[in-house]
Amino acid sequence: MKFPDIHTNFWDALIAVPVIIILTQFIKIYFKIPNKYIPYVALIIGLLISIFISHPNNLVAGIFMGWFYGYAAVGNYAALKTAWIAYRTNKKGYS
Repeated sequence: MKFPDIHTNFWDALIAVPVIIILTQFIKIYFKIPNKYIPYVALIIGLLISIFISHPNNLVAGIFMGWFYGYAAVGNYAALKTAWIAYRTNKKGYS
């Protein structure tokens, strides 16, 4: 069994993950989805983008990279939110 060639490119790093974050936030706001289901929404969006846009001719690569897109978006959002909360609660500059 030969593993598929999976290439990470400009699309992966700078477009797919922010698009997933933005779409997930819109879905969360407009459809009132509970926060505990948001990572699943991000995963589904990541899989859809990867399978149908990034890797339309290779299902295995689409699933593999879609998983990374979705969870990279979740991780980036969590890190940004944590940093923002830390900044807002620590206005004096103490570490």
